[in-house]
Amino acid sequence: MADMAAKPLAAAAIAQLEADGVASLIGTVVNPAGLILAKTVPLRRMGSFAEPGLGASPVWHVFAIDQAGIVFSDSTGVVGDQRIRIDLSALRILGDGFAWAPGCFYAQDGSPDPFCTRGALLRMQDRLADAGLEALMGHEIEFVLVGADGSALPAHMWAQYGLAGVLEHEGFVRDVTAAATASGVAIEQFHPEYGVNQFEISLAPQPPVAAADHATLMRIIIGRVARNYGMRVSLSPVPFAGSVGSGAHQHFSLTRDGVPLFSGGDGAAGMTADGASAIAGVLSGLAEAQGMLSGSILSGLRMLPGHWSGAYACWGTENREAAVRFLPGGDANPYGANVEVKVIDPAANTYLAAAAILGLALDGIERNLPLPAEVAVDPSSLTDSGRADAGVTVLNTDQSAILDALDGSSRLRGLLGDEVVDAVVAVRRYEQENFSALSADELAEKFRLAWSV
Repeated sequence: MADMAAKPLAAAAIAQLEADGVASLIGTVVNPAGLILAKTVPLRRMGSFAEPGLGASPVWHVFAIDQAGIVFSDSTGVVGDQRIRIDLSALRILGDGFAWAPGCFYAQDGSPDPFCTRGALLRMQDRLADAGLEALMGHEIEFVLVGADGSALPAHMWAQYGLAGVLEHEGFVRDVTAAATASGVAIEQFHPEYGVNQFEISLAPQPPVAAADHATLMRIIIGRVARNYGMRVSLSPVPFAGSVGSGAHQHFSLTRDGVPLFSGGDGAAGMTADGASAIAGVLSGLAEAQGMLSGSILSGLRMLPGHWSGAYACWGTENREAAVRFLPGGDANPYGANVEVKVIDPAANTYLAAAAILGLALDGIERNLPLPAEVAVDPSSLTDSGRADAGVTVLNTDQSAILDALDGSSRLRGLLGDEVVDAVVAVRRYEQENFSALSADELAEKFRLAWSV
């Protein structure tokens, strides 16, 4: 009966999309290396793309960032086939005859594939609901505009957060904003950043899966518009060695029965007990989750004190050097109190990073973890002994050690599943084994466009 109901629904949707000028449908998945992979079908095939889905090899999960590598294993080898099914409820029109929808992996028998990264976030969203919690997430996307060949663009008039950046690229800014609006993506802010030819887009908060979908769609939009101006968008954590890196910060808030956990309480910064434990859970698991959040071969070049990358494992109210930044509610923050996790960078899989953060928050609540003392100053202003007394550590920049921590984390494996953890470790270790001998300049050059679309 479900199949019979789906066919008229797809037919009606096709007719409407045809009327809107759509001829082709792009379905995407994001693999553990953070690569956006795609299949495209004529619009008349939309129903089949949704159910039973299109075939894809298990090796899609372990394509590496060097455009050639595949990390084979018993589960991700040449034998077998899976189905990518698009989520029609999340479909959006891109323009120029294209529509887009996010996809999930399924086995041939229709069961969810445990390697699927969007599926991992769907499961985490359900776990929160089972615990009586609802989450909203807001994503920030930092990127650098480069030439079509990845070369640096001129920046004679560029200033940090300067108007010249907007005016120099005003067509790009205008067209991205218009395309996002037409696709139903709500931009909160769009501005030049600290780095040369660097911009940041902040998206409105949504439920976790929808928020990650829109972050993926936003990458597609900025990539398409940049092409129209003869440019490309670098989503590398460090596009140019020695320059400002790019982050992909995620904000989250939690409610239970509509009551916020990060305000209205009698705890630190007005948090409830559960809100404090949620932040404690994120902090306690940061070192183990770092491979999910900032585990690429380039991530360590960004994770440095003094770069607002969240290099210090601590929390603080509006503290941009803390890995976990607390934003109190109020007139200046109409969405209410929330938490920003700053260590995430654009090389991460957005779905897995969100699932890891929410999973750690839930784990903290379930275990009633106590919240460490707030760090209200720049941690670098403290002495070594002062940081030690406050329990503040500097997050690792060594990829091998970061991956060892993730690989050995029973907590992350319990939250996300062995398959997801194994796949992330596999593709990142491939990077370590093959490219760790390269200099910072060579790494930045080689992978400047690795995560671009």
